[in-house]
Amino acid sequence: MKQEAPWAAGLRAARANFVPGLIIQGIMLTLLLGYYFYPPTTALLNKLAILKEQWGYGYSIVASIIAGALIPEVMRITIFQKGKILRANFSNLLFGTVYWAYSGAIVDFFYRQQALWFGTEVTLGIVATKVFVDQFVFNPIYDAPMNAWAYDWKNSGYPLRGLGRFFTRAYYKRVIIPTLVATWGVWIPVVSILYSLPPLLQVPLFALALSLWVMIYTWMSEQRVES
Repeated sequence: MKQEAPWAAGLRAARANFVPGLIIQGIMLTLLLGYYFYPPTTALLNKLAILKEQWGYGYSIVASIIAGALIPEVMRITIFQKGKILRANFSNLLFGTVYWAYSGAIVDFFYRQQALWFGTEVTLGIVATKVFVDQFVFNPIYDAPMNAWAYDWKNSGYPLRGLGRFFTRAYYKRVIIPTLVATWGVWIPVVSILYSLPPLLQVPLFALALSLWVMIYTWMSEQRVES
C-alpha cells in the first residue's frame, strides 16, 4: 500500500477540523474588532490584561493547562466517548497538565522575546515579521517537533528505548511536515490576530485557540498510532 504523502496527511487533518477552525478564528476576529471598536469588549479584555500582568507566567501556565489539557479532555469524553469516562482520560489529563504547563510558559517567553526583538506597535510590517518568525522559524525548528515527540512518546507508552527515531529525517518528513501543514491552516490567521493585540492580551487569547489545536493534534497523533 502506497504511503500517504506528508502534505496530504496534513491537509486531511486540516480539512477534518475546518469548521471548528473557522469558528475559533471567527471568535478571535470578533474579539479583535471588539477590542478596537466596541468599548465594552475593550474594558473586558483590559481586565484580562491586568490579570495577566499580575500573575505573569503563572497566568500562562494555568490558562494553558485549562485550554490544552482540561477542555480537550472534556470534549473528548463528551463528543468522542459519548459521556463515558475511561481510565485513559486520567492519564491523558495528567500528561496534558504537565506538558501544557511547560508549553504555556515557553510560549509566554517567546511572545515576550518577539516584543523585545521587533517592538509592540501594531503595524503591518511588525505583525507580518512576528507571524513569519512564529510560524516559519519557531514552529518548524522547535514547537512542531516538540509536540510530535511528546505526543508520540505518550501514545507509545513512554518507552525509554528507541527515542532516536524522533531525530531522523524520515520522522520529520512523515510526522512533522503533516503537523506543520495542519498547524499553518489554523495558526497563521490566529497568530496574525494575536500579534495585532497588545502583548498582555496575546497569551490569554492564545489559550482560547489552544484548546482547538490540541483536539486537532490529538486526532493526528492517535491516527498515527492506529495506522
